[in-house]
Amino acid sequence: MTSTQQRAELQRRIWQIANDVRGSVDGWDFKQYVLGTLFYRFISENFADYMQSGDDSINYAALDDNNPVLAQIKDDTIKTKGYFIYPSQLFQNVVANAAQNPQLNTDLKAIFDAIEASASGYDSEEAIKGLFADFDTTSSRLGNTVAEKTNALATY
Repeated sequence: MTSTQQRAELQRRIWQIANDVRGSVDGWDFKQYVLGTLFYRFISENFADYMQSGDDSINYAALDDNNPVLAQIKDDTIKTKGYFIYPSQLFQNVVANAAQNPQLNTDLKAIFDAIEASASGYDSEEAIKGLFADFDTTSSRLGNTVAEKTNALATY
């Protein structure tokens, strides 16, 4: 098989997988969910890396949200990063529990709202406001029930 044929086959398979995964979600909305998920993953990983500051002895994702150190550094972190993400809100922790979380769609909405709200009253507020507006975790396009929506989101 030539490289052109391999590329065409790969493209065909990617489209087939995308069609299987997205179900009743149209192409534009599907793109918003995929891009929103990638963005959420990026800012989560970037935030965790920042919090760990290259120190391999720190695992930010494993910290408890109620750790008193987080309360002490939250203000400075928001001033520097523009937002704050608690360890339980990190992409890697949400994904680790996604299949067992019957309210994934509402939990994601709460996480996105919390990330945006963390910038309230800071210089970054306008830049962060509406960041996840196109990632509608409660849309009927994902399904009619919470279980259907959760299943669709866990698949993305």
